[in-house]
Amino acid sequence: MAIPLRNEAEIIKLREACKLASDVLVMIEPYVKAGVTTGELDQICHDYMVNVQKTIPACLGYHGFPKATCISINEVVCHGIPSADKVLKDGDIVNIDITVIKDGYFGDNSKMYIVGQTNIRSQKLVEAAQEALYVGLRTVKPGIRLNEIGKAVQKYTESQGFSVVREYCGHGIGTEFHCDPQVLHYYADDGGVILKEGMVFTIEPMINAGKREVRLMGDGWTVKTKDRSHSAQYEHQIVVTSTGCEVMTIREEEEKAGRIARIMNNL
Repeated sequence: MAIPLRNEAEIIKLREACKLASDVLVMIEPYVKAGVTTGELDQICHDYMVNVQKTIPACLGYHGFPKATCISINEVVCHGIPSADKVLKDGDIVNIDITVIKDGYFGDNSKMYIVGQTNIRSQKLVEAAQEALYVGLRTVKPGIRLNEIGKAVQKYTESQGFSVVREYCGHGIGTEFHCDPQVLHYYADDGGVILKEGMVFTIEPMINAGKREVRLMGDGWTVKTKDRSHSAQYEHQIVVTSTGCEVMTIREEEEKAGRIARIMNNL
């Protein structure tokens, strides 16, 4: 497994792409409300990326994916295709996944939005999904096995009464959308991969309110929970540092909340 180690010049480019990707998630938040369609949200994001940021929406055309963003509602686990037919309603939980390309470098992140007020179980699911990501981030440091991330995420998620999706994972990223390593969010064989300074990858656990099993829909992209329970996901892109990791897609709201720091010193 050839996992790229990024030098400082590359990391500077990746930071720029990641900041732009996180800015899209901040920009779109006021528009996520009852009555709007996922197609409208996608168009707003697309226009912002192309016309304001001067970036390339990485999802658009990727293996034939038809839209600039992935927008996944309620029981949709990931890769939801935005549509003029999908109208948000009060109580929905929504994941928006944004990846941009800037000067050949990729920035990838996602977060959850709650439309109005949702039920207690879904609220707890969303909160647990974010904390599951943070648990994974806090695990990262050079010298540990890659599968320690999944072990920590799975232990936390199951302690909250939720399940971890196993069919989809985090991934290496840089000048490619997806490359090694594959970052599993549950404990499994990792081929002996040891984390090293300069590795860049995403951590993006998908957790379900019910059972972990999922099904791929007929469009070839949309993934839903088999039992129709709600699913939630947060994603950050990181680089392994000498003491922990730098969260390159961190948003100001997270920094102000004190939940994570830009440099994760194995806290």
